[in-house]
This record gives sequence, structure tokens and C-alpha cells, in this order.
Amino acid sequence: MEEDSLNYSTPSSQQHLLEHNKYHITKTKPTKKLSLVPLVFLIYFEVAGGPYGEESAVGAAGPLFAIIGFIIFPFIWSIPEALLTAELATTFPGNGGFVIWANEAFGPFWGSLMGFWKFFCGVINLASYPVLCINYLKLIIPPLSSGLPHFFSIFISTCVLSLLNYSGLAIVGYTAVFLGVISLLPFVLLTLISLPKVDLTRWLSLGQKGVKKDWTLYFNTIFWNLNFWDSASTLAGEIDEPHKTFPKALLYAGFLTCLAYIIPLLAATGAMQLDQKNWVGGYFANVAETIAGKWLKLWMEIGAVLSIIGLFEAQLSSAAYQLLGMADLGFVPKFFGERSKWFNTPWMAILLSTIIALSVSFLTFTEIISTVNFLYSLGMLLEFASFLWLRREFPSLKRPFQVPLGLQGLVLMCLVPSVLLVYVMAIATRIVYMSSALLTIFGIVLYHFMNFCKSRNWIEFNHVDGVDNVL
Repeated sequence: MEEDSLNYSTPSSQQHLLEHNKYHITKTKPTKKLSLVPLVFLIYFEVAGGPYGEESAVGAAGPLFAIIGFIIFPFIWSIPEALLTAELATTFPGNGGFVIWANEAFGPFWGSLMGFWKFFCGVINLASYPVLCINYLKLIIPPLSSGLPHFFSIFISTCVLSLLNYSGLAIVGYTAVFLGVISLLPFVLLTLISLPKVDLTRWLSLGQKGVKKDWTLYFNTIFWNLNFWDSASTLAGEIDEPHKTFPKALLYAGFLTCLAYIIPLLAATGAMQLDQKNWVGGYFANVAETIAGKWLKLWMEIGAVLSIIGLFEAQLSSAAYQLLGMADLGFVPKFFGERSKWFNTPWMAILLSTIIALSVSFLTFTEIISTVNFLYSLGMLLEFASFLWLRREFPSLKRPFQVPLGLQGLVLMCLVPSVLLVYVMAIATRIVYMSSALLTIFGIVLYHFMNFCKSRNWIEFNHVDGVDNVL
């Protein structure tokens, strides 16, 4: 069987592929695979990156609802998504992740649409991180607050951070470990220093009188801070022994993420008198100054910048290797799968992701979050459907990790998250509906245009049975 004419549109051919691990269509030189610890921190940064950003949940609904949200939401959302990811990423261990899953379940149209939803979601999300980074740096360097210096700093930071990703996934992974440890240390110190000052009754506050609850901001904040567990699935082809490493990495990253959110939140809300209007993004730095002094505030601001760098690198890796996987599968032209001769990284995919991120960096942080959440919700609904369909239609398919539930149990497991996804979409603003609709239409048009180019041999594509026969 030739690697550029793979057929995995039937259960038998899927099984054959799984046994022979032939998801890597692009021929590359041997490269260092991701091991467990770097993968844990890449997942951690793809999901969270630390407590930075969770402050808005307190400002929107008060301490009690914020605490409840960050305790309950992982059980009804994060765990189901992580379990789904562990099963499907180990069953289909190739770059492309969720694109492969939707293609296997429902065919190339839905695989392509999943890819474009998730890719647009990823690169739009990518644009938020340099904006956040500059928002923290402007506290130290005021001229970055507005005007040309503000936009120039976003442009430069985006380009520099993209170059780090070009140097290799293993380097990015170990950089994520370093960034994760350094950025979490100020929260460890904040928690320890806060302990003698904690008043447990402050955790029960429903918010200050006269402050209206903003449930849209509340749900968007918690959702944005606890999603993207499936993002690392696009790196499955780069992971050392994915059938063993991936489930462990998701488990350890899950514990790290949940503890990193809830413990500092309990410490800060318990030790501080509530001034709800101040609980916005970046407020943890002010909490640190009040509780410990300016030295901890400065460390936390530096930690925030380091965390944002980690978030950017992890998200860019996911988006770039997803595009590489789509090129391998023949959804996009073959040149998007080109790898660097020096670092073996998908340089064309990294470049395109960076350009798109720069083009949407003018959006406000709130608009970015809302649009990302909407596109992500569309993709996740298709992902849940793909998961259930594959389990129903191919029950005997070899699954190195399998969620220990029958089909009915899996439906229940996916039901509550699906309701949350529909709710997140229902509370979106008109501009989010319009932008998401336009991006979806663009994805559909692009799918048919790619097929047209493929049929005319205008651009070189990888040829994969089950993807080519679409017109």
C-alpha cells in the first residue's frame, strides 16, 4: 500500500492503519518525539496557562458562583472532553486529530468543516495572547497603552513568538515546562501568604449589592478558561508512544489545571474584602500587592507575560500541526505540509497561522473570546457526534484507551456538555453570529474550491481515498 493513497474509509482499512501506524503521509527525517512531561505542560497551556483571566468570573457573578463554577465545570465539561480526546487520539494517532475523527465518522465534507472551524477558532484565539501580553506590559511600560506603539508591540511580539515555534516542538514543549513552573510560583506564594488572612465567610458572598450579574461574561470566562482539551490531539503524530503517553498526560494536566484555578481563587477571595468592580483580567496582580507587596505584584505581572507566551506557543503548535494533518489528508494543498529542513517543523502552516492571527489582532479581547467560543462550540458538537457514531458503528475497532461506558452511558456523558455548548451559542451577540456564519460559509466554499482545484490538478494535493472522491 502506498502512503499517498491510503484508504481508511472502512472498518477493515481503519484497523489496518491502526496496526501499521500509517497516518504520517508526509515523509520526514526522524525527529525527537514529545515525551510525557512536555506534553502535560503543552496541554496545560492549551487549556489554561494559570489562573490569569479567571478574575472576570468573580466580577461577573461574585465569589461563590466563581468558586462553584471552577469546581463543577471540570466535572460536567472538562472530564468528558478529556476522556473523548484520550479515546480518539489513541485510536487515530495522527496529526489532524479531530479532523480525522469527523472524517472517519461522517465523511470528508464534515472532516473539512471540522478542520476549518477548529483552525479558525485556534488562530483567532491565538490573536488574543499578544493582546493580553501587551495589556500586562503596559502596566510597566505605559506608552504601550494605545496608538502606534500598542499595535507595533503586538506585531513584533507575535512574530518573535512564532519564531520560537519554528525551532521545533520538543523545544516548545520544554519551554512550556519552564514557563509553567515560573508563572505558577507567584500563585503558590500568594496562597501561602494569604492563608492567615482567609475568612471563610467571604467565599459565600453572592456579590455586592447593586452590582448586576453578567451571566454571559461569567459563562464565557469559565468556558474559555476550561476548554481546548482536544487541541493536543493534532500533535498525536509527534508524541512518543501516544497510546500510553496521551491518557496519562491528559490526567496529569487535568489535575494541574484544576488546582491552578481553584486554590489561588479560594486564597484571593478569602483574604480580600470584595470590591467586585475591580475583579477584571489582571486583578490578581493587585491582590498580590495588597497581600504581600509590590515585589509579588511585579513577579505576577512577569508571570502573566510568561504564561501568555506559553499559551501562544501551545496554541500555535496545535493550529500548525492541524493544518499539517489536513495537508496530509488532502483537504488543503500539499505545500501546507512542508516541513523545515533544519527543524522538521511545518513552517508553511506556522506562517499562515501567524498571518491570520495578526490580521484579527485589532479585535477586542471580549470579541475574540466570544467568537472563539462560538466556533469552538460548533466544532465540539460535531466532535461529540463523531465520538458516539464511531463507537456505535465500529464497536470492535482497536482502541488502546477506551472510556469504560456503554453507548447509553456515553450519550449521557456527552449530553450535559452539549447543552452547555448550545447555551454558549445562544447567548452570543449579533456580531458573533455574523462573523461565525461568514467563517462557516467561507469554510464550505473553500472546501468545494479545494475539490475543484484537485479535480483540475491546478495545485498538488496528497491523494487519500475517502477524501478525494467528493465531487
